[in-house]
Amino acid sequence: MLILGIESSCDDAAAAIIETVRPGAVTVRASAVANQDDIHRAYGGIVPELASRNHVITILPVIERTLAAAGCTLGDLGGVAVTRGPGLVGSLLVGLMCAKGLAQSAGLAMVGVNHIEGHLLAPMLEHEVPMPYLALVVSGGHTALFAVTGFGHYRRLGTTRDDAAGEAFDKVAKLMGLGYPGGRAIDELARTGSTKRVAITRARVKGAPLDFSFSGVKTAIALYLASADGAATAPADLAASFQEAVVEMLVRPTIAAAREIGAETIALTGGVAANSRLRDRLSAAALADGRRVVAPSLKYCTDNAAMIALAGSYRLLRGERDPLTIDAAANLPL
Repeated sequence: MLILGIESSCDDAAAAIIETVRPGAVTVRASAVANQDDIHRAYGGIVPELASRNHVITILPVIERTLAAAGCTLGDLGGVAVTRGPGLVGSLLVGLMCAKGLAQSAGLAMVGVNHIEGHLLAPMLEHEVPMPYLALVVSGGHTALFAVTGFGHYRRLGTTRDDAAGEAFDKVAKLMGLGYPGGRAIDELARTGSTKRVAITRARVKGAPLDFSFSGVKTAIALYLASADGAATAPADLAASFQEAVVEMLVRPTIAAAREIGAETIALTGGVAANSRLRDRLSAAALADGRRVVAPSLKYCTDNAAMIALAGSYRLLRGERDPLTIDAAANLPL
């Protein structure tokens, strides 16, 4: 079955064609993303209204480009999978309405997909990942741990109590004047800095060892920058110290969760999974604990439509479809 995936939950409009014969066994025929970094950079973050308006312009050309790259037409497809939440509701509506129009005009089955489910399954685009496994989803909008026991079967073990890790990266980068997107800028700057130059307290959530909290570390950096020490500290050292704190706050609960559920495999996914220090530290900690880490390549860490097509594939393969009356849901639960 050939499946078209459509993703527009935030500021990227994406489309992909995957080929699948059974759940989890997929080949990505084509994948394309229309990125909006240049549009939002001047504001230091994503402006929802601009994101949705730009999706209206780019979504169809992205789909057309993907179909051409895959060497197929709408008539060759077996179904459409589209993100229906969570995300920015205006952005979600563009992709969902587009998917409904294509499904109606071409007589295709359509399923709405939870964006988080896409991230949970994204490592399967390139790796054999036997279930059950533990997944750390870490991005600009989400930071959570899930036990993945089967397709459609997910149990949340821990989540952030305030900011997501990616949000903390972006906000600290803005405080430091590093531009947008902030996570990438901090990762690059931190390569030449000392992780021990600035003492940053690692937050722990009392009574919930698998939960996360990143608002405090963000505030700590803001206060430090306003101090005399902050003015005298090299930006690379501050970036490295901040990044190390966030990475440690992610790694510790992840290893604890893997031990708790007896998971031999840890899937690292989401936009912040592209962070080089997080990938290295989590892989080393897992290896020392007798476990392994699988992570998508960078193009499948950030929002993409291949993971959405994959997440919808197991339902489409068993003949499911959603009605054209389904709506976008900004806070869609998994």
